[in-house]
Amino acid sequence: MPIYESGEDYLETILLLHEKTGFVRSVDIACELNYSKPSISRAVNILKESGYITVEAGGQILLTEEGRKKAESIYERHVNITRFLEDVLSVSRENAEHDACKIEHIISEESYEKLKRFTAEYTSGKENKNL
Repeated sequence: MPIYESGEDYLETILLLHEKTGFVRSVDIACELNYSKPSISRAVNILKESGYITVEAGGQILLTEEGRKKAESIYERHVNITRFLEDVLSVSRENAEHDACKIEHIISEESYEKLKRFTAEYTSGKENKNL
């Protein structure tokens, strides 16, 4: 099932919160993203119906295997695009993070793969020059 930008943001947030605290509830997502509880509730239901998350009896939100794969893929894009903007283009950390958040959802797979490869080669070359 296709997932939209906001759904990807929720999945990425759930992944990061779970890695940080080990326990994620709707209220944690609301606090992290500064969204209203009704918005979170609606998104959680959509993600649950789509098979990306499960919600335990105590309210704990867990990523399914498919949800985890999708969240990790989104986060990997975020990290690599941020790295490209910072290391290659010398964009400030704050702007690189902000811009990567937008770009990660719309960049084609082809462009992303080439950006990732270029960044790896570029940063590897810089490291070798410093040896």
